[in-house]
Amino acid sequence: MAFSRRKTLIAGSAAAAIAAATAVALPALASASTASAPVAGSAAHAYRHGVYPRAGAQPHLSAGAVAGDQDGGGGLNGQTGQGKPANETKPLTYHGGTGGVGVTTGAPKVYVIYWGSQWGSAAKDAHGYTTLSHDTAGMAPRQQAFFKGLGTKGETWSGVMTQYCQGVRSGATSCPAGSAHIGYPTGGALAGVWYDGSTAAPASASGNQLAQEAVKAAQHFGNGTAAANRNVQYVITSPTGTTPDGFNTPGGDFCAWHDFTGDPSLDGGGAVTSPVGPVAFTNMPYLPDAGRSCGAGAVNSGAAGALDGVTIVGSHEYAETVTDQFPYSANPSSPVLTSGGWITDNDSTGGEDGDKCAWVHSGPGAGFDLSLATGSFPVQTTWSNDANHGAGGCQASHPIVRNTAPHKVTIGHIANQVGVVGRSVRLAVSAHDSASTSHLTYGASGLPAGLRIDARTGTITGRPTHLGTYRVTVLAKDETGASARTTFTWVVRDH
Repeated sequence: MAFSRRKTLIAGSAAAAIAAATAVALPALASASTASAPVAGSAAHAYRHGVYPRAGAQPHLSAGAVAGDQDGGGGLNGQTGQGKPANETKPLTYHGGTGGVGVTTGAPKVYVIYWGSQWGSAAKDAHGYTTLSHDTAGMAPRQQAFFKGLGTKGETWSGVMTQYCQGVRSGATSCPAGSAHIGYPTGGALAGVWYDGSTAAPASASGNQLAQEAVKAAQHFGNGTAAANRNVQYVITSPTGTTPDGFNTPGGDFCAWHDFTGDPSLDGGGAVTSPVGPVAFTNMPYLPDAGRSCGAGAVNSGAAGALDGVTIVGSHEYAETVTDQFPYSANPSSPVLTSGGWITDNDSTGGEDGDKCAWVHSGPGAGFDLSLATGSFPVQTTWSNDANHGAGGCQASHPIVRNTAPHKVTIGHIANQVGVVGRSVRLAVSAHDSASTSHLTYGASGLPAGLRIDARTGTITGRPTHLGTYRVTVLAKDETGASARTTFTWVVRDH
């Protein structure tokens, strides 16, 4: 289905048809729902889901906002959580997946990238977080602490997302037993931090440039295949004073958005050819530059609330990526979008689980401080289809839904091998996952020198360079951690 992306609160996931190199097929478009009129200006960019207006740019929120509280501060954008338009109460529905991917089915991994030499010099603080000399507001360590803390202290904010899954019919509003649910970030979601100070970040990076940086980050972290990037998101964080995609300018009424590298509607060049498979990423500007209009003081008052927006916006983009990992633009010149994951069609708030609950001021869906092992962090609630006895609503907590049928990986028998020094080798490893939507990653230890295994296909190729008898172990693993291994002998002779 298609839906019209209108100006709402925080830019969500603009996603994409995948570039040819990613080899992911896009589903055919179903008949579109009646779309609301496109919004002129910056919000009409198809890759910006759920655009969050800056102060004074919210006239479209009149149906759900409180008169006189339209300044983006002192009340989470004026929304009370009461009197929402009818389509804001509709459930999220599953949209069939993009190339077999609808949601993040393994434990989510977040890599945070500080892009551009404008960040200054790097150091480590007492907690081991990367600090940057030109990060005067302290956004960087705050980001890292939040993502590191997700999935600790038994927090159940992440549990809200785990009710959603993939592999169900398009239009489904719930997940039957045995579905591949979104993974829980046990022990933390932060997988890595990189300060890319090799060059200055663009003064106003295009969507295409942000996608290129995401591919560069994937390569930096050694995530060189589609399987390695299957449950990963890259948060491209720009330095103070820059305006990525027009952030904090009259033409960029948003705080952040997320997308992935194959989106043909990305400005500045469209989809990015990715040699590492499709890559989910977030355009995360330097939010303190926007002050109250991007969440400063939204939950906590005074100095304690100066960085509230960092994790409110961050939690929004994180939640939307895991529930709608590869949405995409049906038409690069139109704000009418379709999605692979969970959205509400034709929703005035933006449709994704974060959009429907963004900046709620009071009531059960209001933003709140989430207690984690790394500190206390303001977050927003996210949409839960099964809240209120199935009527749906914005929830702060939900029991963690575990995949009831653990994945099982098997590897076909591999006979002992005999090779000759300098002679070409090609051995295909056959493996199977009980979940048809999963992606396997392959590895091997003990291979004769000169041979290698393709992590994506499992094929062993090369020319052995040394004589000997080698004990080789091949491993196949999916995104949930399910794995299998087998061991065999490989003899290399001289003739």
